[in-house]
Amino acid sequence: MAKQINPNLSNVQKKVLLEHGTEAPFSGEFYLKKGTGTFHCANCDNPIFRTDEQYDSDCGWPSFTEPITKEAVRYVEDNSFGMSRTEVLCGKCGAHLGHVFPEASHQRYCINSVALEMKNK
Repeated sequence: MAKQINPNLSNVQKKVLLEHGTEAPFSGEFYLKKGTGTFHCANCDNPIFRTDEQYDSDCGWPSFTEPITKEAVRYVEDNSFGMSRTEVLCGKCGAHLGHVFPEASHQRYCINSVALEMKNK
């Protein structure tokens, strides 16, 4: 479990970021692409994704093709709920962000909106 760095995290953010929870699909602020800038980890402010890499995948969560840098995220095998997936963690603080899935032409990073804060250019 990641250590809480941001003392202002909401209960939902704590559940997702620190306890590896998931927000309900189609409920998050960023599940549809809007605006330009960068998305940062809501726990530690680490830059994670650019809006240029976001796309509407119709999965219910914000989707991205790649992180800002390879070091921005870490990966952990996740076999919970009878599935084999790859969990995406913040590369700086280890907070849970979401999961990554292979697609035909790229990776699909499905990330919880509450795990992110958007900063405009």
